[in-house]
Amino acid sequence: MRIYFDVCALNRPFDDQTQDRIHLESEAVLAILNKFVEKTEWTLIGSEAIEYEISKIPDPLKKNKVTFLSQFARECIPISEETVARARRVQKLGFSPLDSLHIACAENGNARVFLTTDDKLIQKSRHHRKNLHVTIENPLKWLVEKTYEKENHES
Repeated sequence: MRIYFDVCALNRPFDDQTQDRIHLESEAVLAILNKFVEKTEWTLIGSEAIEYEISKIPDPLKKNKVTFLSQFARECIPISEETVARARRVQKLGFSPLDSLHIACAENGNARVFLTTDDKLIQKSRHHRKNLHVTIENPLKWLVEKTYEKENHES
């Protein structure tokens, strides 16, 4: 399975952990990343869009931490003319330019799922599901579903 994390998801473990939701999403992100270390059945894919967005993080300590997590990616999808053209088509659906670029990179990298903690992005993707070639989901929700599927499949 090929998985794409956007920067807000990679950043989640370094956000204020006093809120329950943020703490649980952080644990989910770290648990999913841990699977990349342990197993080869999941492939984390990155992109030049992720590298660009991380480079814009103003806090150098946070930037280093997010960069470290992004290095779990086994592949880096380049921003090609094809990717930019797809991002423009996605943007016409109402997505922001950077979100459109991430979606295009995830699609070009054949990601099965694009994980984000951005509720607006997830909600918008549900309205345009037929026009997108990747499922966009919250990491906590996705991990719970995958765990449930695995437990039910094993019994």
